[in-house]
Amino acid sequence: MPLMRATHCPVVQPVLAGAGLGGRRRNRPPRPEGLAYSFTLPGEPHCAATARTTIRSALEVHGLAAYTDLAVLVATELVGTAVKLTPGRELYLSLRYRRGAVRLVLWDQHPHHIDPDDVSVCEERRRGALWLLAVMVGDCGGEWGTAEAEPPQRGVKAWAFLPCRRPDGRGMRA
Repeated sequence: MPLMRATHCPVVQPVLAGAGLGGRRRNRPPRPEGLAYSFTLPGEPHCAATARTTIRSALEVHGLAAYTDLAVLVATELVGTAVKLTPGRELYLSLRYRRGAVRLVLWDQHPHHIDPDDVSVCEERRRGALWLLAVMVGDCGGEWGTAEAEPPQRGVKAWAFLPCRRPDGRGMRA
């Protein structure tokens, strides 16, 4: 059996320095523009708590703590509705900051309906379940919606865009 040795890739100091990693490390907090998290949830009722905790932590770290309560409530509504309509199937949640808005997108694995009547009933049921989300997002001037997911995703995609405002009332731009 040959003797194996661990090797380390050589690190080029100028590259690290250009990336802000050379020498003394600066402790700069992450900026809002760097907010980009995605994770899979098990599709069980308890996973809403995991989503809330993760979102709260990420927004605080990225300097967007002022939007935590609204984003957490929106995530709770998105996850709760998906779990109710598609129990036991994995969910995929994305949290981003883009173009001056906190964006939450949730994909569930709700089966595709072929019968148009079933499609209408299902869409109405989902929109009715998201009435509180509609009120919250509308109150802050945001947008929300649902649609059939596009490949490679499957199921239903539900989203909410929450515009971020500076203390002077103007929007923040990334």
